[in-house]
Amino acid sequence: MSGGSKYALARVAVIVRAPAGWLWWSGLLGAGIGAFVPGLTGLRIGVLAGAALFLIAAAVVFAVRRKRYTELARSASRAGRAVFLQDRAVTVRNWRRAHRWWLLLGFLVAVGSSFALPCAVGLGLAGAGAGLWAKARWLGALERSGEALLWVRAEWAQASPAAPRVTGYLTTGLAAGDAAPGGAKVTAGR
Repeated sequence: MSGGSKYALARVAVIVRAPAGWLWWSGLLGAGIGAFVPGLTGLRIGVLAGAALFLIAAAVVFAVRRKRYTELARSASRAGRAVFLQDRAVTVRNWRRAHRWWLLLGFLVAVGSSFALPCAVGLGLAGAGAGLWAKARWLGALERSGEALLWVRAEWAQASPAAPRVTGYLTTGLAAGDAAPGGAKVTAGR
């Protein structure tokens, strides 16, 4: 997999983390707008249902495919010199550009569903964002424990870095690239 041909690598944790902020903020905004919509069930029931959805979505998103991530990380091979390490900003921009209509649709569904159940779907979206953020942090801990950053070929991971199309990860040292373990921006002190 790490032969002589040149290709771009994207950080696994950055791809996982890319939608987290958008889901979090669009979910909270959708829930906030929903609080002012006179829904069929009333605000109290909507908020309670939303709190349950938040917890369920966060737990499910955090847990889904963790075994596959672990297996891919365990069998990862060292990246060759012929690869290009994609910048964090490029990875995030590419992911958001490819999924912007889904993010917009999620926000519109969160607002529209408030006419039936205020705040609930918005809080569920926010929970999905929180689950992705937690999964990126978990991947960061996996990277630190293995003392290697996890990368995937950019063209393989359009939907997910754990998709069936992904046949393996590549690794570099912890100092490679411009993102910290877990996919966060590198702070000035590092």
